[in-house]
Amino acid sequence: MATKPQNPAAAESVVRSAGIVSIAVAMSRVTGLVREIVMARLFGAGFVYDAFLLGFRIPNLTRDLFAEGALSSAFVPIFSQTLAQKGRKEAAILSNLVATALILMVGAFCVLGVIFSPTLVDLLAEGFRQVPGKFDLSVKMTRVMFPFLLLVALAAQAMGVLNACNRFAVPALASTFFNIGSVTFGLMLGYLLAPWLGIEPITGMAIGVVLGGALQLAWQIPSLRNEGFSFHPSFDWSHPGLRKIISLMGPAILGNAAVQINVMVNTNFASRIPGNGPVSWLGYAFRFMQLPLGLFGVAIASATLPSISRSAGAGNFEEFRRTLSKSLGMVFLLTVPSSIGLIVLGQSMIGAIYQGGKFHAFDTQQTALALSCYAVGLAGYSALKVLNPAFYALHDARTPMIVSLISIGVNYATATVLLRSTSLGHAGLALTTSAVAIFGAVVLFAILRTRIGGIYGRDLATSIVKITAASAVMGGAVWLLSHGIQHWLGAGRLGRLTDLALSIPFGLVVFYGACRLLRIPELELASRSLAGPILSRLQRLTR
Repeated sequence: MATKPQNPAAAESVVRSAGIVSIAVAMSRVTGLVREIVMARLFGAGFVYDAFLLGFRIPNLTRDLFAEGALSSAFVPIFSQTLAQKGRKEAAILSNLVATALILMVGAFCVLGVIFSPTLVDLLAEGFRQVPGKFDLSVKMTRVMFPFLLLVALAAQAMGVLNACNRFAVPALASTFFNIGSVTFGLMLGYLLAPWLGIEPITGMAIGVVLGGALQLAWQIPSLRNEGFSFHPSFDWSHPGLRKIISLMGPAILGNAAVQINVMVNTNFASRIPGNGPVSWLGYAFRFMQLPLGLFGVAIASATLPSISRSAGAGNFEEFRRTLSKSLGMVFLLTVPSSIGLIVLGQSMIGAIYQGGKFHAFDTQQTALALSCYAVGLAGYSALKVLNPAFYALHDARTPMIVSLISIGVNYATATVLLRSTSLGHAGLALTTSAVAIFGAVVLFAILRTRIGGIYGRDLATSIVKITAASAVMGGAVWLLSHGIQHWLGAGRLGRLTDLALSIPFGLVVFYGACRLLRIPELELASRSLAGPILSRLQRLTR
């Protein structure tokens, strides 16, 4: 294994950038949670929301696979290297070529998606036909929301351009504008203007999703122009950069597919479980888990990819290994305690945020159960966000594709066995998704470690053991406090809000103290990288 260098500048830069992204993503996830609360209070966890959720998931799945997954993974490394080696003018040409190709290809795909929506709904939720009207409403929702894919694909490309220019805050905030726009437009169309438009409230919310996607793209355009990137239609299918991106895209789609396809497969299984709730319970739980996944996994991955792409392009694999190792260490530092927190406090979180209106106490219990099972795989989900792009930075899209396909097969087989032989129901489906995410992350890490001659595996393993121990101490302490508060105040809204208000900061203090006692190096890196710039600014202000 390579000798560990002492210069941590690249890794600290990634952590600083990830901190910026985390703040922006936090705003996005909070506004996304508000959107989910609105949907939960208005539509509950039954017939109508199941249909809306499936209609949103179909273009959202292709967004995760194509736009924010494969496109970013294939586009950012090539664009970053073009920008570094050939300059801004050549990078702008490549950006226009990719945007034009997206409009043509994704636009055609959206048209096909609208035409074949009944087939897609049948494929993904065949159990919906058993409930009168549910299948037809799902088809309608899918057709209304499919154009969202084109808008978010263009927004993802804009995000890649800005990240390559070391602009992280604006693209990370784009999802915030999607959430605000989708809720605002949805409520206006579905409730204020519905009598004049002759549409149902849920249809207005679906149209709001599309308009929110347009706002997400529009928010980034001024920053693109400030960086010197204005869109002009351009056609040159023989351009080497575009051809390289397209060649990476196909395998990258499958390489990013495992988690999202597994969620959709499990949605299909959940649609066969008797009752109207399982699909919604899984949907609410997975959306809730997007908060720590976005704050930590997506933020660190977004900051890591441009850095390791430049390192790979320059042939500096020592820096590549160091940056990747530190990024993975930060992922575990942030996600392992988050997993414990979601498991211990999940029911209080779900109850305090969602319960009310048509979302009942039983829905809270079942959603919290699913959240606990999803939380088991949070570190795996987040590690995949970092590991997959590392292969694309090395221009290898084949390995993640193969691992992804194997993961999909394992998930399908495991979910089938669990549903037939156990009574876990929707919780078993969530647990299967987590197990497969961990499996994919472990396999990719082992392959990449061999490929690049090590990722400081011993240091990383030591950190993981210490982080797990600190998280266990935190989990035990929070569990005792949480149960004491609920015994004192009960499980009503006041008790849950008090539980969260006291248990979360208490858990953070206990975890920080345990990390300091165990001398976990990632904590020092985070403190040095994030606090350093703040202290230096304060010093300049006080001079």
